[in-house]
Amino acid sequence: MDSWGGRRVVALAGGVGGARLADGLARLLPADRLTVIVNTGDDFELLGLSISPDLDTVLYTLAGVADPARGWGIEGDTFHCLEALRSLGDPSWFQIGDRDLATHLTRTQLLRAGMTLTQVSSELGRRLKVLPRVLPMSDDLLRTWVLTEEGPLPFQEYFVRRRCEPRVTGFRFEGEESAQPSPEALGALDTADVVIICPSNPLVSIDPILRLPGNQAKLANLPCVAVSPIVGGAAIKGPLSKMLLELGRASSALEIARHYQGLARGFVLDQVDAELSTQVEVLGMRAASFPTMMIEARRRARVAEQVLDFAESIL
Repeated sequence: MDSWGGRRVVALAGGVGGARLADGLARLLPADRLTVIVNTGDDFELLGLSISPDLDTVLYTLAGVADPARGWGIEGDTFHCLEALRSLGDPSWFQIGDRDLATHLTRTQLLRAGMTLTQVSSELGRRLKVLPRVLPMSDDLLRTWVLTEEGPLPFQEYFVRRRCEPRVTGFRFEGEESAQPSPEALGALDTADVVIICPSNPLVSIDPILRLPGNQAKLANLPCVAVSPIVGGAAIKGPLSKMLLELGRASSALEIARHYQGLARGFVLDQVDAELSTQVEVLGMRAASFPTMMIEARRRARVAEQVLDFAESIL
């Protein structure tokens, strides 16, 4: 691991799994050698507030304040404002805690004052005492829509309000024709020695990042390791398995490897899927298998260490 002290690592992340591996990497690497580029396709507005769920999950996790049971939100938060909204008949389907509300209020205020989302995220990270750089994938609007048999739904409407119930038929990324990667995110990729694709949902957390112009080309020229979010045929967290099956695809780590074929040079499977290693390597990737579950904070650094060791072997 000593050799990683001077190398620059970029992690692509979204959701709880991405945040947990980012936290493991942050426990090992000097802060100035780790940049986390986060999906913002899930961002939305509610009650006039600018909400960035994936950015907040990563920031809260790196700050050590994330709710360990849910993986998102702030540990020990209260919901008095949400309860008051419900009593007044206002939208209360999105679970905003009282301390979490302070983050959304601050973000909205800073954005309205003219700061970019990148600048706001940097400021929030400073206030939360997060040392690595946490960057939104873009300062432009790119919004994920889930196409369902009931019609298209904004991601948070599908994910939270409808609890992933409608059958998925595809995805649309509104704004992908004009959205650009942020200069800071491009700069991080330009100077990266390796890219880690965290165990995030590839369809709605990683694909929005990859849809931005130039990102796939940059990754194709970098050592890139992807970590499977599917373990033993099931998603570690979230609706990925359901989405894959409804799209006529297999819910398996091998299917995730196929998704990243031609982009990742290395692919990490959980040890329960070790028998798939040969099939992964047929796709043109090196494969590694070891325990990847990171529910407990103490496991994150160990998983991150093994991911970095594997990445070093393909440099």
